[in-house]
Amino acid sequence: MRIATWLAAAGLTLAAPAVAKDPGATLWHGGSILTMDGDEPTMAEAVVEREGKIVFVGLEAEARAVAGKGAKLHNLKGATLLPGFVDAHSHFAIGLQTAGGLDLGDPATGDTASVAKLLAAVKRYGASVQKGGWVVVWRYDDASLAERRHITRAELDSALPDRKVVLMHISVHGLVANSAALEAAGLRDGMKPPAGGVMPSDAAGHLTGLVFEKAMLPIATVLPQPSNAARLETLDHLQMRYAREGFTWAQDGATNPVDLAFLTSPAAQQRLKIDLAILPFAMTGIDAMLENPAMRPGAHFGRVKLQGIKFTLDGSPQARTAFFTRDYALGSPDGQHPWHGQPVTTDNAFQTLARKVHERGWQIFVHANGDAAIDMAIRGFDALGIKAADDRRPIVIHSQFMRPDQIPAYARIGVGPSYFSNHTFYFADTHRRNFPDEVVNFISPFAASRAAGLIASNHSDYPVTPLDTRAQLWSAMSRTSRTGVVSGESQREDAWHALQALTTGPAWQAFEEGRRGRIKPGLLADFVVLDRNPLTTPVAEIRAIRVLETVKEGATIWRAE
Repeated sequence: MRIATWLAAAGLTLAAPAVAKDPGATLWHGGSILTMDGDEPTMAEAVVEREGKIVFVGLEAEARAVAGKGAKLHNLKGATLLPGFVDAHSHFAIGLQTAGGLDLGDPATGDTASVAKLLAAVKRYGASVQKGGWVVVWRYDDASLAERRHITRAELDSALPDRKVVLMHISVHGLVANSAALEAAGLRDGMKPPAGGVMPSDAAGHLTGLVFEKAMLPIATVLPQPSNAARLETLDHLQMRYAREGFTWAQDGATNPVDLAFLTSPAAQQRLKIDLAILPFAMTGIDAMLENPAMRPGAHFGRVKLQGIKFTLDGSPQARTAFFTRDYALGSPDGQHPWHGQPVTTDNAFQTLARKVHERGWQIFVHANGDAAIDMAIRGFDALGIKAADDRRPIVIHSQFMRPDQIPAYARIGVGPSYFSNHTFYFADTHRRNFPDEVVNFISPFAASRAAGLIASNHSDYPVTPLDTRAQLWSAMSRTSRTGVVSGESQREDAWHALQALTTGPAWQAFEEGRRGRIKPGLLADFVVLDRNPLTTPVAEIRAIRVLETVKEGATIWRAE
């Protein structure tokens, strides 16, 4: 580990002193300051912030001279200071909606680990909703039920026949609906799913209530939407959920037109204390946005940045809708065989729209989980002629089930993989019921990608998994499932590289490496304070690290009680 004092002994410093005696400066000192600047861990004794920017990083004696006598002193008291965490991929706008409904992930909901217990919880909550109203249930996971099967339309009808009920799958790629909800969406028995959708029927031709991927769209259009006033109220709470995890930059990974209008509105801009990247979603229509001169690549609306355009090529591996070159052992979501998933679009449709946005200068973000979907992404980038030297940085979100032979293609194109190490904890046991060990062991191949020169990030996909930055670090380092099975020991990360995937990696992927992700002069003074240093914390204790404070451009926006 290179320490600033060693550099001083060699006649070097991390930054030249700025103007002294600046009463607006803040001096951070008295703890471990991990800058994340460089190819190996680098520590500093002190940091000076002024007007929201970092102006000095180095020895404390020099920092005091730079800060001046009127500076505010911030003694870390042995805690660890890092750059603010950068969210590589989550669904911020969905977080604005989950406040309305029953959250199965909330401990207050109680035990829902069986079909009977889940239905009882839904019925209790539904009693508070007026007859004919909507009962929206979040984080439903069939794999977590004792019966390991989906709830049926008939069971929901029996529990709440006079209300519209939807159970939103934890993957956010599907749902289960009762008869009233299906009727409200115009979905009737005998209907076939659209291309790229899953909507099975039973032997009698009755819809089972399972609705996944593109088949979800009719229900999504009739679900109740919170008012702008309700969204604004939820916005304050939601952004603090990110801040308490140390995030100073969040992402909305698939922004529909309604959410785009809200998040770029003056009212939302005034409320935001963290930065937010948004990705308009190609599947919900982007023509009007592309023709709007204000909606240009990289445009800022206060703290909101139009980052890129989001495409989806397949579904979710835990929901068995991701697109693979091999079959699922358990078959389709309704148990049909053979089944290797399916794409939600065609090569031609994806490449045509991708070319349209690429030629307008937009960064391309592609959701691809299964290896066949990753093949589609690679074919699409090649059709556009993208090469690493072009520095267009297409991002493949999840890249979960990559094959080793796909990594060189990423390197040739310059793809940034946004991995999802939480899968190795939450869903690896489910994946092992479908695929052989060698496939599951290569989930989120951080080490192999780094060896090929790729710059990866790590995300939570919130609300698919909880916002918990220490859990993300731990899952990248441990790769251990709920039942204690390790998925790919050779792909485990050390703390330094796991931290890169939460700081420098996602900053680079968003063309933000010149503004965030490191503690370096000239960059934003975005910090997170942890109660201990991840580099010296045993892997088994990483999840117990506490966030003490989150700082945005020099101002504390969240502090632990």
